[in-house]
Amino acid sequence: MNMNSVKSQFTGEIDPSNIRNVYCIGRNYRMHAAELGNEVPQEPMVFMKPSHAVHCVAEGTLLPLPLHLGAVHHEVELVLHIGTTVQPGMTADEAVDGYALGIDFTLRDVQDVLKRKGHPWMAAKGVLHSAPITHFLSYPGTEALLDSPFSLLRNGEAVQSGTARDMLFSIDVLINYIAEHYGLGAGDIIFTGTPAGVGPIEEHDELVLKLGEESVGSCRITAKPPVER
Repeated sequence: MNMNSVKSQFTGEIDPSNIRNVYCIGRNYRMHAAELGNEVPQEPMVFMKPSHAVHCVAEGTLLPLPLHLGAVHHEVELVLHIGTTVQPGMTADEAVDGYALGIDFTLRDVQDVLKRKGHPWMAAKGVLHSAPITHFLSYPGTEALLDSPFSLLRNGEAVQSGTARDMLFSIDVLINYIAEHYGLGAGDIIFTGTPAGVGPIEEHDELVLKLGEESVGSCRITAKPPVER
């Protein structure tokens, strides 16, 4: 795949407002699991975000996040868009019609408390604007995507980078696992996991998402004020 022309692959057929289920994969890169002191899973670790967490980013999109709740970490990921009802044994090339980059913003301090209590992660993973995604591109085929690098820059500095080949569980495995256990159909998306390098963000940070050497979206962090009760 020619990463110098990724924007020419934009598909206008996928409307982010029509996204249905938002599946996410935890600890799908070995070095990311290690950096947080977590064990490597033996099967895909699936959680979900509400569709209201999804927010389309273009260039310089303002992104309000609840920074008053403690550390908020960036986690850049490849995001797959499912174009059909997935049947057993179906390949990614048959099931996926688009891909994008996204950030799984995580309220890390909140998540640490939830983990200790054995509670679900929704309060740490599901807040508004916690799943920004770029415009979708036409899916080039899994083999073409495997070695295509993606990265995240924070204030001009590369902080995360990876490829689909580095995943513990391949795209085909993820699609079939989710379909078998939970169902997977047109309009669903999958955040496929983040490589190492996650870290905290601050107000006014600029985050740039890149495929190869080309920016496909960026956002600027703003502080969402606490809700008065």
